[in-house]
Order: sequence, then structure tokens, then C-alpha cells
Amino acid sequence: MGAERLRFAVQKSGRLSDGTFDLLKKCGLTISRARDNLFGRARELPIDILLVRDDDIPFFVEDNVCDIGIVGGNVFEEHQLIQSARGQKAEILLPLGFARCRLMLAAPKEWGEVSLHDFEGKRVATSYPGLTNAYLTKNGVGASMASMKGSVEVAPHLNIADAVCDIVSTGATLDAHGLRPVQTVFESEAVLIQNKTALSDVQQSALDSLLIRIRGVIASRDAKYVMLNAPRGAVDKITALLPGADAPTVLELAGQSDQVAIHAVCGEEVFWGTLEELRALGARSILVAPIEKMMP
Repeated sequence: MGAERLRFAVQKSGRLSDGTFDLLKKCGLTISRARDNLFGRARELPIDILLVRDDDIPFFVEDNVCDIGIVGGNVFEEHQLIQSARGQKAEILLPLGFARCRLMLAAPKEWGEVSLHDFEGKRVATSYPGLTNAYLTKNGVGASMASMKGSVEVAPHLNIADAVCDIVSTGATLDAHGLRPVQTVFESEAVLIQNKTALSDVQQSALDSLLIRIRGVIASRDAKYVMLNAPRGAVDKITALLPGADAPTVLELAGQSDQVAIHAVCGEEVFWGTLEELRALGARSILVAPIEKMMP
């Protein structure tokens, strides 16, 4: 990895990896990988990619092996709690809005309807003992942790623990093992993290360019370009109805003094119900187009 290149830790494979490389592609970066699949290099910016396990990314960034990394917020926050005695040498630079999941407390279905305080005195199996214990302690619940690296949901069946705290996307895995989610402990998404050590001018320039592109991708995710024709007198009401729009562009329509064309960038999803309301205000020829790239 080049000394004057920005060093970037990325999950080698998995859902987070897929989302990360999709993000980099949308940022206009072409990543070439080495034959051992451990290193990569961006062609367009001075960025080197180190492909590792997601659990290792906070360590690589904190120990300055890499300057930045993309990791699940749950993994990073767990690392910060467990390693707090060493001091926090890494920080979240930007939430990325993908790889969303929840860390949830779950109890066997035979417990029936339970509340958080039913976990008092219980043993909880989890891969996130720091987050789980911090949440329970904050809410005045005393419980012991059974730390596990995987297959947490089988812990009650094996008498390893009374209940679990595990990552949930759909809840199907918990249900299949006779468990019912009770309480969300942590809402997670992919985050861009950075070592607090100062970067060289070349590295900082690469990071600044990358951040501009990432913010542009995030801004354009739900953004739509809306074009329509409408009565001049309805401009204010139509503008108020367009979701997340700044001041729109209003253009004269040739030969129609009472009609105008309205063009607007909407920062939020435009639903069918919104189109129906626009039409009720007199809007016609309504066009909603996706935005491929946008510079905030």
C-alpha cells in the first residue's frame, strides 16, 4: 500500500461488502483487486483498499493500519465500548444509509408477553456484550452476559443462556428458533470511520474528493427531478406540495400566458398520492425522473 495513498479498510465479502463496492461504483471509482483478493486499488483517486473481516476494521483504523474504513455501526460501537480503556482513536465520519439492521433482545416464546425488566437476573447470550450490557444497565436491569461469536439463537436450547441479544433483519431466524423479539438495543447502519491521526496533503485531498462523491450519492438516493406544467396561480401551492424541494425553476410556456413549466429537485421520494394531489391543483404533463448524480 502506497505511503502517499489513502488507506481504506473494507469488508472482504458479505452484505456490507456488496453495499460498499456498490457505493464506490456510484462514486465513479473503479477498483482493481489483487489475485489474493486482499488488496485493491482505485484508478481514479489515490486510494488503496485493504479487504478484511468486518470485525477487524475498527482495529485496523484505530491502530492506523488504515486511515478510513466502512463498517457496521454496531461493530464499531461495540469496539468502542470494549476498547474504551485504550482511548478512542477512531471516530465516525459519516453514516451511509445502507446495511441497516437492529440489535434486539429476544426471549423464548414460552415466556409469553414480557417487558425489558423480565431480563432482570437472566443470562443473555450475545455477540455484542458491550452494547447489550450498556443498554440493560442504562435501563436499570441487571443481567449477566454469555459472549458468543455466532449461532447466538441456539443458546437457550443448549442451556447456555436464558435469552439472547442478536442482530435482526427480518426476525425469521429468531422465529425459527422459538424466540420472540422484545426490545431494540441498537439501530445500525454502515458508517465511514476515520483514524484521528492527521493525513498528508495527498491523502486529505483524496478523502475530501471521496466525501464529496459519497454525499452526492446519498443525496441522490431518493431524490427525483420533477417537471410539470401548471396554472400560474397554482405555483405556490404546488411548490409547497413538492417533497423536500428547494425553490423550483418556473419557466414561461410559449403562447400560454396563464401556464408555466415548473422544474424542481425533490430531496424525498415522490409517491403516487403526491402526483394525484398535483393533478388536482391543475398540474399536467407531470414527469418524475431519477437523478443519477447530484452534487450537494
